[in-house]
Amino acid sequence: MIETVFALLMIIDHEIKEHRIQPTLSECLKHKRIAKRSKSTSVFYKCIKSKAELETNIDGSISIKKLILE
Repeated sequence: MIETVFALLMIIDHEIKEHRIQPTLSECLKHKRIAKRSKSTSVFYKCIKSKAELETNIDGSISIKKLILE
C-alpha cells in the first residue's frame, strides 16, 4: 500500500542507509535530536514527509518498503 508518511532518514556518504516511520513530525524531530547526540561526522539525519510503499511485517508492525521521492 502507498501512503504519505513522516520518515526519519539516516544518510551516510550521501546515501540513504536506513528509514523509519514516525507518527508525527514532532516525534521525528525528537528522534533526530536523540540520534544526533551519538553521531559521527559522516552520518546525517533528516526528517521528511513523503509517499512510501509500506509493508506489514510478520509481527503486524508496518515498515517502509520503498520511499517515493518526488
